Amino acid sequence: MEERENKREETASDAELQRLVEDFITQKQVLLIQVKKGVLGKEEFLQEAGKHIDQYYHFPATKRKRLLKSFEQYIFGYSRLSPLMDDKSISDIRVVSHDCIRIKREGKRMDAGIAFDSEKEYRQFIDYVATRNQVNISNLNAIQRFTDTESHPDFIFRFTLSMPIVNTYSEPYLCIRKVPKSFPMMTELVEKEMLDRNTAELLVQRFRQGSTLICGGNSSGKTTLLNALKETLPDDMAILVAQQADELTTLFHPDMMFLHSLPGTSESSVNYDLKHISIAGLTMDVDFFIIGEVKGGEALYLLNAAYTGQICAATVHAPSADRAPEKMYLEYDIEMEKTGNVRVELLLAPTLNFNENKGLSYAVSFDGGKEQIINFNGHYTGELGKWQSNPIIESRSIHQLTKKGIHTLRIRPLNPGIVIEKILIHAGGLKPSYLGAPETRKPL
Repeated sequence: MEERENKREETASDAELQRLVEDFITQKQVLLIQVKKGVLGKEEFLQEAGKHIDQYYHFPATKRKRLLKSFEQYIFGYSRLSPLMDDKSISDIRVVSHDCIRIKREGKRMDAGIAFDSEKEYRQFIDYVATRNQVNISNLNAIQRFTDTESHPDFIFRFTLSMPIVNTYSEPYLCIRKVPKSFPMMTELVEKEMLDRNTAELLVQRFRQGSTLICGGNSSGKTTLLNALKETLPDDMAILVAQQADELTTLFHPDMMFLHSLPGTSESSVNYDLKHISIAGLTMDVDFFIIGEVKGGEALYLLNAAYTGQICAATVHAPSADRAPEKMYLEYDIEMEKTGNVRVELLLAPTLNFNENKGLSYAVSFDGGKEQIINFNGHYTGELGKWQSNPIIESRSIHQLTKKGIHTLRIRPLNPGIVIEKILIHAGGLKPSYLGAPETRKPL
């Protein structure tokens, strides 16, 4: 009988906690934001919560104390997920639904052993996580990626949230990657048998002398290795790190700057992606340029930095080093008012075919379609002629577009040493000129 009463009291306490959480999400959201920004301290926030309980709940002292303590754990932790967030053996948390939470513990996926009581509680938790991290979730922002670097002493939390409007089922999906703030050094990676000592020494030496691309799949240790390698760089080297999520940090280096992307939202046109940050990085007087993960247009600026003398490093999702170039490409969205054949002309710097006269090549395609492989200097045998008087290589390909509107042009270099000066896209009628047509943003 006593056990049943305790259970009923515990359930009532959960319901009261969810009521208090809902009150603060709907009525006192400003206080949550002030706590996130550090404007309002923990003690002051809990005093405000106590006043709210006294005004609207009228609980006796012991019940008030218990509710306030539960609320403190909810607000300054992550509610039911807090034990998972604290567990150092867990690297990833996946909330598939309110009653299905999965974890990856020491590389093995398994059930978490905990769940939310209901869909309503889970949705309230999602709203709270979004508010706490100053993220707006709506139909216009249904997929969000954001990072919490402050709430936990040992981990950085990287969140990926997708809402039901883009999910097959009716509940949100929440994935959390836990990135340790205190990452292992190269000596520790050797001790953990991630690599042997000879390989570690070779990588450290190579990392300091030339640009490095670290390839691998999800959770393969790319970021762990890059974090450790960059800590071996000498103190007299200026380093800039550009990244989407704050996964790369430093423990010791005195001259290392970190920039992260800022995605735009439906409420704001402000948007700084890795491409913008990489452009800025080229003007910031750095010796070593690091991109956390190459995914798109920033690849061009990483290559530009490497060609201009900066040592560079990055990670890329690829099954092997040989396949990594497949992930390095440029993409441009263009609007076409016509259908039919379209000519793509690339004006390239006159790089020699230094690969045993095989020629340098690139792949070009539209809208994810079949690529055309273009070898633009395989025919060169050492003659000067036109190259001497007109120091440019003109390369062309023809593509058929069957619909009007927005199309995506992708250009993927297949060899190093390719320098693109200008890209011309036209459907006929382009008049010849020495420098090529000026840039246009009008539909073609």
